[in-house]
Amino acid sequence: MQVLVSADMEGATGVTWTDDCVPGTEPWQRMRRLFAGDVNACVAGLSAGGATAVLVNEAHSAQRNLLLEELDPRASMLTGRHKPLSMMQGIDSGVDGVVFLGYHAGAGQQGVLAHTYLTNSITGVWLDGEPAGEGGLNAALAAEHGVPVLLVTGDDRACGEAAAYAPDAERVAVKRCVSRYAAICLPPARTAELITEAATAAMRRAGRGPRRPAPHRIEVEFDAAHLADAAAVVPTVEQVGVRRVGFDAPDMTEGMRAFKIVTAIASGAVQGVYG
Repeated sequence: MQVLVSADMEGATGVTWTDDCVPGTEPWQRMRRLFAGDVNACVAGLSAGGATAVLVNEAHSAQRNLLLEELDPRASMLTGRHKPLSMMQGIDSGVDGVVFLGYHAGAGQQGVLAHTYLTNSITGVWLDGEPAGEGGLNAALAAEHGVPVLLVTGDDRACGEAAAYAPDAERVAVKRCVSRYAAICLPPARTAELITEAATAAMRRAGRGPRRPAPHRIEVEFDAAHLADAAAVVPTVEQVGVRRVGFDAPDMTEGMRAFKIVTAIASGAVQGVYG
């Protein structure tokens, strides 16, 4: 049994504000160890539940936050940027399940550090007409490859979103949202226990099913009109509102590739303090 862990940082134990997850800051140096603690707790539980190989895809920001020297030796780590499937790189490698660790609520929603891919320029994303954050988009990609979502960890709002896109997955809320930059946090010893227990139980659902490619439509709304203007230059992307673009894709893999292009172009169009 092989399991992929897509590891983001905003939803990790103790992370509550910008400097906690921005590389190079003092708080980030501290929180990356708590992040590693969540990952290792998950690896321990997956292994106890029968996983024979665990691939951790480092999926936050520059994707170089986890300390390899602190990683549980039963796992291996995919680190660094510019992966074709980004947060979900490895989902097409024959894995039997995926864990969304350290996830957060989507753009435009309440939750600690809530966003979707871009930290503050996207106000909403819709997949086939339904709101979708990173978890919802990534779950659709996993489903296309026949891979079940086994476990989701993050704040209570991220877990609430997961109840909709992965209702059968185990969920662990490591903190309770008070505001975008505040949360009631459980200590690492407690979250490690909860994550390990949930990961062990989640392995009962591991097992790859058939591929299920299907067409999808994705729409993205930005906080400024010029970002939609910039994204709409991409062939197949249409501007459907002053701040909103949309595109159709033959399957979710192609949809996520197009989404990456749209967000990259929009990010490059942000100018200084005026966005």
